[in-house]
Amino acid sequence: MEYHNPVLLKETVDGLNIKPDGVYVDVTFGGGGHSKEILSRLGPNGKLFAFDQDEDAWENALADERFTLIKENFRYIKNFLRFYGIRKVDGILADLGVSSHQFDVPERGFSTRFDGELDMRMSKKNEISAYTVVNEYDDKDLRRIFLEYGELKNAPALARTIIEAREKESIVNTEDLKQVLSRFLPAHKANKILAQIYQAIRIEVNQEMEVLKEFLQQSLEVLNEEGRLSVISYHSLEDRLVKRFMKNGMFEGEPERDMFGRFEVPFKLIGKLIVPTEEEIKINNRARSAKLRIAEKR
Repeated sequence: MEYHNPVLLKETVDGLNIKPDGVYVDVTFGGGGHSKEILSRLGPNGKLFAFDQDEDAWENALADERFTLIKENFRYIKNFLRFYGIRKVDGILADLGVSSHQFDVPERGFSTRFDGELDMRMSKKNEISAYTVVNEYDDKDLRRIFLEYGELKNAPALARTIIEAREKESIVNTEDLKQVLSRFLPAHKANKILAQIYQAIRIEVNQEMEVLKEFLQQSLEVLNEEGRLSVISYHSLEDRLVKRFMKNGMFEGEPERDMFGRFEVPFKLIGKLIVPTEEEIKINNRARSAKLRIAEKR
């Protein structure tokens, strides 16, 4: 399978501060680029576990006795590591969002560039697809996902238009959806608005926000002291969760303070926010919205 170069490859793996005999996890294996880089820095006794729920990615499994590919969603990181006898690890890497390969395969329905089925499932085992969301969700739920996950102010009008259209006939593929919503897609902004609509549906289909929260909470449990968490996100919803969790171990609110006004936080932030260089963006357009944050468990 053709996969593009991984984003922020050196910076993300540098952030793990790899020990040659350590145990590491790449929870978004994809084309294996980050995993190969981690393995290149491990000694003969090091171990790398990788997660990927996408069947296409399994073909890229690496033939290395230090490497184990777990064919599951990374929301189950703690349970599956325990299955392999691993309770603590020295570093975890996550490159969130949709892989360039998933965007480039028309039939997966992720890309605004192609006509394809309304699918958008990162795993074919997932019962809910984009078709389910578009054709079966009620007005309230459609409004919710467009507002929360697409950050679209005209969410009520989008929801109403979809419901009116599907009462006449089902909305089967991505081209149908574009036609139904064409009045909301002025030529100069069509790609941006479509990307927000697709993002909202995709996040709902794959429960991406819930998965990210579960993963971050478990990462705290499975990391050793001074273990590193290195996370790339691609939109503000993901980045907000990652930033807040790394800052104070919570997604909302502030940690409780003691009588002296002090509070303990589980992570120490390593460096500042890292974004790709102009050179990397030229080579790999997917990198343009990437944000890398690194934290170390106290």
